[in-house]
Amino acid sequence: MKFPYGISDFESLITERYHYVDRTDHIPLLEEAGKQLLFLRPRRFGKSLLLSMLENYYDLNKADRFEVLFGDLAIGKDPTPEHNQYFVLKWDFSGVSPTGDGEEIQ
Repeated sequence: MKFPYGISDFESLITERYHYVDRTDHIPLLEEAGKQLLFLRPRRFGKSLLLSMLENYYDLNKADRFEVLFGDLAIGKDPTPEHNQYFVLKWDFSGVSPTGDGEEIQ
C-alpha cells in the first residue's frame, strides 16, 4: 500500500494506485451548499488534493478519463449531472513568493 504524502494531483494519485480515502460522496453536498465555498484548513490537510479532485470531476476536457478516475469511487457509481460540464481554469500560486514588491513581478 502506497501512501500519498505530499501528492496533491488527484489523477496521478489514482492512476499510480496510491491509498485514497474516498470522500467523493460529499460532492453532491458541495453542489447544494452554494455558489461560493471557503475551505479553511491547516497546512497539509488535503486542500490542494480536494481541489484537484474537483477539477478532474468538473472539467469538460477530462470527460474521457471519468471512468478511469472515478469509476471505483462513490461518485463514479452515482455521478451528479454536473460532472464534466465546465471548462476549468487552474492557477497554481505555489511558486509565487509571498514577499517582494510589484517591480519584482514584472
